[in-house]
Amino acid sequence: MKKPILGITMGDAAGIGPEIIAKALAKKEMYGLARPVVFGDLGMMERAVSITGVPLKCRAVDAPAEGGGDSGMIDVIDLHNLPQDLPFAKVDGRAGRAAYAYIESACRHAMAHAVHAVVTAPLNKEALNLGGVHFPGHTEILAHLTGTKDFSMMLTSPKLRVIHVTTHIAFRDVPDAVKKERVAKVIGLAQETLTLMGIQKPRIAVAGLNPHCGEGGLFGDEDEREIAPAVREVQEKGWNVQGPIPPDSVFHRAANLDAFDIVVVMYHDQGHIPIKVLGFDCGVNVTVGLPIIRTSVDHGTAFAVAGTGKASPDSMVEALKLGAQMAKVRFAADLKD
Repeated sequence: MKKPILGITMGDAAGIGPEIIAKALAKKEMYGLARPVVFGDLGMMERAVSITGVPLKCRAVDAPAEGGGDSGMIDVIDLHNLPQDLPFAKVDGRAGRAAYAYIESACRHAMAHAVHAVVTAPLNKEALNLGGVHFPGHTEILAHLTGTKDFSMMLTSPKLRVIHVTTHIAFRDVPDAVKKERVAKVIGLAQETLTLMGIQKPRIAVAGLNPHCGEGGLFGDEDEREIAPAVREVQEKGWNVQGPIPPDSVFHRAANLDAFDIVVVMYHDQGHIPIKVLGFDCGVNVTVGLPIIRTSVDHGTAFAVAGTGKASPDSMVEALKLGAQMAKVRFAADLKD
């Protein structure tokens, strides 16, 4: 089987994105799994190689198909859009605007199947806005670029996976957004994505919204009124789905008892907190529901260590591995020798 091409976006160059990419691609195993090509700025990647001290060289290529074949070489689709003296650890609109350009280019190539998956380094939301890009983050940018309306955020770690019904909205707005149709849709996205990950019969848990799933309406009726009917609907398709399950027990059952392959969560922190407690350095973010495959690190730009070479590449390594795995399943016919 041919190796899939991974389009790696460089992220905000004032942060650790270029450094963790360089460190991840210094691992020869990456080139055995895929053909990585960076969408970014050649000078910034060369700076990252120098800072981290990895035994790699960088070169510019004109198209993804020209790169990614040689371990020891970082191939870059060079957008030439940053000054070489860009400071580290400072919110800079130039870096935010450039980071958006990398995503746009990688997404365009993915839509044309010139790359088989997009793997993203972290953004800084304030820098994005200063650069004139007014989106809450990667998930919303990619949905906009691909014209996708029904999408969700999935987080994975070695012990736990979660997928979100709601993400970047105020907590006070969450109950009104937890609707039967949305819950059922997200369960469907979980079923589809886990299949791409190689899990043939996913075991899906659905977390409740309220304490004790509302305790028969004493603490809110959303669990009984919206979540439970969604679970019954998808169970009729023959899927292995249980819920709603009280949030104070479902993560233990999934992570420690291996009872479930994924937990459908109702809001941002309900899913992010257990994932980050269990695997902060090795979590992966997957945007599901898109017409392209997108995986990402599950951390921010880490300005505190940017430019020092100390940032861990573990999450980037896992994001690359998962992107390659999903691409091999989705593009199996195209990647046949």
